[in-house]
Order: sequence, then C-alpha cells, then structure tokens
Amino acid sequence: MGSVIILGTGGVGSVVAHKCAQLKDIFTEITLANRSLPKCEALAKELPVPVKVEQVDADHVDQVVTLLEKIKPDLVINVALPYQDLAIMDACLKTGVHYLDTANYEPPDVAKFEYHWQWAYRERFEKAGLMALLGSGFDPGVTNVFTAWAEKHHFDEITELDIIDCNAGDHGHAFATNFNPEINIREVTAKGRFYEKGQWTETNPLSVKCSYDFPEGIGAKDIYLMYHEELESLSQNYPTLNRARFWMTFSESYLKHLEVLQNVGMTRIDAVEYEGQSIIPLQFLKAVLPDPGSLGSRTKGKTCIGCLVRGKKDGKNKAVYIYNICDHEEAFKEVQSQAVSYTTGVPAMIGAKMMLENKWKKAGVYNMEEFDPDPFMEDLNQHGLPWKVVTYDETCIPNDLI
Repeated sequence: MGSVIILGTGGVGSVVAHKCAQLKDIFTEITLANRSLPKCEALAKELPVPVKVEQVDADHVDQVVTLLEKIKPDLVINVALPYQDLAIMDACLKTGVHYLDTANYEPPDVAKFEYHWQWAYRERFEKAGLMALLGSGFDPGVTNVFTAWAEKHHFDEITELDIIDCNAGDHGHAFATNFNPEINIREVTAKGRFYEKGQWTETNPLSVKCSYDFPEGIGAKDIYLMYHEELESLSQNYPTLNRARFWMTFSESYLKHLEVLQNVGMTRIDAVEYEGQSIIPLQFLKAVLPDPGSLGSRTKGKTCIGCLVRGKKDGKNKAVYIYNICDHEEAFKEVQSQAVSYTTGVPAMIGAKMMLENKWKKAGVYNMEEFDPDPFMEDLNQHGLPWKVVTYDETCIPNDLI
C-alpha cells in the first residue's frame, strides 16, 4: 500500500520497524535510516521481511532531501531526535513526502516543549498538498486520541483532563532512563506547567505530587505534576476545558540520583570547556548511562498510561478513565524492546497506517485529536495496546487528585 522511511533506529525506531514489518500488505517497502549504518543493518537482520538500509544525518536538510529523492517514499516516520523535526519537515516539503513524528520540536540549547515551531508549517504543508501528523506516540499521541474518543462517545463537553503516566517496571539498574537519556532528563528537570481557566501556571520541577491508585494490581504510586506537549494542543482544540494536567511516576532511586546529578552540574545543556574541548554535560552523561535499547531483556513489571476525563453529559456530571496496561516482558517477547519503547512505537505505526489507508488524510499540520478517534482506537486493540474504560456517573465521580 505504501513505502515508508523510518528515520531513527533506537528503541522506539526498532519497535516501529518490527510492527510495520508485521503488516507487509500496508507497509509494502520499508527503509531504515540512521546516522549509524551498522545500527540499521543490525535491526534489519531481526525483521521477518527484507528492508533497505541507508545512512543519513538528519541534522542536515540536504542529506535528508537526497535520501528522500533516492527512495521516493510515501511517508517519513520520524523517530529521530526532537531537535531534528524541522529539518526533516523541510526535507519533506522539498520532496513532496508526507510526515509523522512522535514528539514535538525542541531547540537544542533550551528545554522548551512547544508546538508553535511546527504549527508554523501549516500553510506550507497545505499548499504542498502534504500532511504532517504530530505526536503519534503514546503521550503525546494515544492520550490525545483517548481524549477525543471520550469527548465523542461520553460527553457533551469535557471540562477537566488529567493524563497519568505510570511506569511500574524495574530494570535493576541504580539509575537509567527508559528512553533517550538526554530527552528524558531535559523533560523531567523542566518546570511543571498546567492549564486552568484559560491560563498557564508554572511550578518548580517535580514540586507538586500526590498519590494515585493504579488498576490491575499496580496499586498506589506517587505521581508528579509535569508539563507535556499534548496539553498545549488539547487546551486549544477543546475550548470547554477548564483544567488540563499531566502526571508521571518516578522511583525514589531515580529521583535521588537525578538530584545529585543536577547538584553537580551533570544535567546542564550549555557547553563547558574540558581539556580544550567544548562538551555539553548532559550529552556526556547520556554516553555513560545504560542504552535504553539494552533494558528490554532485564525489565519486569508494567506500564499504565491513561486519561481521567471529567465533563457533562445530558446536563449531568460524568467522568471516565481510559487506560492501557503494557507488560515489559510481553513487549520484549514480541519485539525485543521494553514497554516504554513499545507504547511509543506501536502508535507511530498505527498513525502511519491511518495515513497510508487514507483514514486520516488531509493536507496541513495536525495533532492527533483532530481526526476521528474510532479507527485508531480499534487498531490499538488489534496491534498490542488494548485499552479499557471505567465510567463514573455523578454519584461516584472520583475525588480530585489534589
């Protein structure tokens, strides 16, 4: 049905490649591209179908253009670094190729998570007759679709949204990150931010916490208020929202190690001079931490990511909790990756599938909640991320988290 290039062959890229290879009638030609050709070649050997491999540095528009002109794909699935989003979008515009990513653009020199850089491409993609689908991971991504599905099927208007992300897995390391360490630590050490009554309020990093009782045996965990980019698009696309927040769990060991690393300057993203060379401490730290792709074989436990949505239906208060549970060991059995990569890679594949099947297809730049959620929700059940929904009427709506 269509040719795709998967840009990036880290943990998430590996999952995307495995899942695309399972649907050879949809993804009729797959190309793996990375700065490291050996990484592409190693991944290609794991797949059940033949794929092409190419070397490219996605920092450079001209290199991506050359690659796209050579392969002539229908779609680029961008699972490279968020710093590279704009270069890849520029290359897609120059070559007439549709675009999908899993995380919004970040400038390398400041931890700033905003969509405005990519939203600025809307008119150019519309004029070119091309589609760019932003944030087709889990959060952002599935959480946006969960919200859209809840609004479509359960509410006349949604008024409150809490996105709650729990990783209850254990990889056995004293300190490691479950996805790219540089991106993970930039995100976690940034100030929190939530939307309420038309305004944004900032909080100090991880300064607001409460406890949440997760389903299916996971139990009560501390959750910390953070900022996540899907809040930006959801607050715009659902004007009835009075409040939108994002929460995530962290282990005590993770938080203690992160505090020490911050205190000694190892999480800095500005350059320092060391023995005549300019280095960025966080990038050096990334080099010495365990590769997230190596964690799959040793990680046990589950993730639980969901949306607690409140609103009104037929004049009455109502709430729904929509969530997915993903088992680290089951994910590894299927695609040799832990569940954090799995929960991002599967939605990237499904988003690409929606576009190739023309179920989601419109020229311009879009976030996930701007399309019909039903076919995506159906595919989540079919391709490894089944979801459940708990409905509360006004007699039993859960108390506020804080």
